[in-house]
Amino acid sequence: MNKTGKIIYWASTGIISVMMLFSAWGYLASADMKAAFEHLGFPGYFRIELGILKALGALVLVVPLVWDKIKLLAYFGFALTFISASIAHYASGDSVAVSVVPIIFLAILGVSYIFYVDDKVQLK
Repeated sequence: MNKTGKIIYWASTGIISVMMLFSAWGYLASADMKAAFEHLGFPGYFRIELGILKALGALVLVVPLVWDKIKLLAYFGFALTFISASIAHYASGDSVAVSVVPIIFLAILGVSYIFYVDDKVQLK
């Protein structure tokens, strides 16, 4: 991967990882986030589970020595999370703006994924 590709990969991966760590912290520590999950109709244990998995997934994306299959699982999990979040917000009557934010992060995740896979293909 060339220098520009590395910058794009690490910038997009960094944005996703920081956002997921921030969100994981909120899931585990914020009363407002607890209320948001209740608004969406999710049980309390799901908030805790999702917070832990988001933190682990963010670490998986930025640690270079993690196996490729585990990284791909993290990408899939985050994509599923963003799509599900968008649907959940829309279905619960939240504004279109709130429903679109996860799709924006899905696009950033897609950029990270494309540059990650491109680098793996070039190494073979």
